[in-house]
Amino acid sequence: MTRHLRFLSAFLLCGAVALGSGLAAAGASKIVFKADAWNFGKVKQGASVSYEFAFKNEGDDVLQIGNVESSCGCTAALVSDKKVDPGKSGKIKVTFNSTGYAGAVTKYIYVETNDPDNRRLQLKIEAAVDVPPQPQIELDRYTFDAGLILEGESIAADIVVKNRGELELQFEASLSGATFEVKGRPAVFPIKVAPGKEATFSVKVPLVGRVGYVREFILFKNNDPLRSTISMTLSAYVITKVQLKELFEKYKSEIR
Repeated sequence: MTRHLRFLSAFLLCGAVALGSGLAAAGASKIVFKADAWNFGKVKQGASVSYEFAFKNEGDDVLQIGNVESSCGCTAALVSDKKVDPGKSGKIKVTFNSTGYAGAVTKYIYVETNDPDNRRLQLKIEAAVDVPPQPQIELDRYTFDAGLILEGESIAADIVVKNRGELELQFEASLSGATFEVKGRPAVFPIKVAPGKEATFSVKVPLVGRVGYVREFILFKNNDPLRSTISMTLSAYVITKVQLKELFEKYKSEIR
């Protein structure tokens, strides 16, 4: 092959590749969002707010929208057709429910398409959730392990409940078969705790007839809107007198 023929072949090959690429590009969909992020600004806790992300198909083929998924705390739904013709537009509506949130919040929405350059897009919403004055419950601990105890004994623990909020906290504690006391007297529920203060009470859980690993849960019902029900775990390992004697005989040389 002469030099001129080789040059002509290379030229024609490059032209064919370029033409093929141009045809492929011309036959593709292309999704373009007017905005891919939105800030709701200040939102009162408990309120729901919505925004519609507008997009346009700027390609030459039909745009197909697949799954639209959102992170926890918001919902997203396609409010236009799943198939959008070239030059046409569509919308995705996102609703954020601020219940249970406080302060700065960021959530993401994921959109699947047949756009070869944007198979999976990410949209973002932001909000500053304004929390009104409210009580805020906090325990000094959420688990208590009594360790090894003898059959017939009880799990006994002191519990401190703190109010980190700005309004009075009121709570009740419940556990079947347990007794609750405040300063040696039966506890009277609801117990009230002023803002910034704490309350201490004791719990006693009888373990008559129970052997081996034991676990119980105290439920605290209160007026903290973010944590209206919380729990504390109590645990112990109960052994019989025979087992205790066996342990003593086995390890008596170690404890002398």
